[in-house]
Amino acid sequence: MATGISEPEAAAGRRVTSSAAHDDAPIGVFDSGLGGLSVLRELRRALPRADWIYVADSGYCPYGGREPKAILERACTITEFLLAQRARLIVVACNAATVAAAEYLRANYPSAFVGMEPAVKPAAAASRSGVIGVLTTTLTARGERLRRLVERHAAGVRVLMQPCPGLVEQVEIGDLDGVQTRALVAQYVDPLLAAGADVLVLGCTHYPFLRRVIAERAGSGVRLIDTGEAVARRTAELAGVQVSGGGELRCFTSGSTEIMQRVGGRLWGAPIHAAALPHH
Repeated sequence: MATGISEPEAAAGRRVTSSAAHDDAPIGVFDSGLGGLSVLRELRRALPRADWIYVADSGYCPYGGREPKAILERACTITEFLLAQRARLIVVACNAATVAAAEYLRANYPSAFVGMEPAVKPAAAASRSGVIGVLTTTLTARGERLRRLVERHAAGVRVLMQPCPGLVEQVEIGDLDGVQTRALVAQYVDPLLAAGADVLVLGCTHYPFLRRVIAERAGSGVRLIDTGEAVARRTAELAGVQVSGGGELRCFTSGSTEIMQRVGGRLWGAPIHAAALPHH
């Protein structure tokens, strides 16, 4: 997996304490769909005793092509659900939702939030050619947040933004290496390689599930970086050492529970049970 990023955004000055949550309270994680399972994989490695509640908002996936206001409304709905489930903190395991909602969530809800940001800083540091490519969603690519990130951490490096419409949908149906998926990967990766990029940032939580296909297309001389490990480190810092759950995972979706169990189980690498997200 990738090396870390500049530490992901977290509520400034906030830390979950026993007054805000019990040590056995679960940690909430949500994404537009199943992509956040790539982040949850790293979270569980960092906090194996924690209990988790994962929400896949697959009924509204993908977020990347939606208006920010619509994403914010979904983020608030899911946050309220997770807080009602006693979540001790919440991981926004979605770049588009972080762009559209993270600041509002931190200002308006009594919880700490960990968000995502594309790994521009380590990518810029790792590049030998001085060119990096960022595979991302349309919303994240055009966002002010990413522009500021590039200005802060990629001075002197050419950063190529590559929106990737369709890749999220391929992961959601479990097509990780089929003909259409490979064609989309080629369509998005080839121009970055032609421009000299030697580091590619997987700037959407769905894309780590396509790492093998992307790596095959990019070749051995190109490094791939994502943000899962850094998000897990930051979450562990906020949760503290007194996490005393049993490692339980509860999954909810606004889409098809059958699809989440079938495709999500494949992505997760073990059977999962999914319940319908209430009042979604």
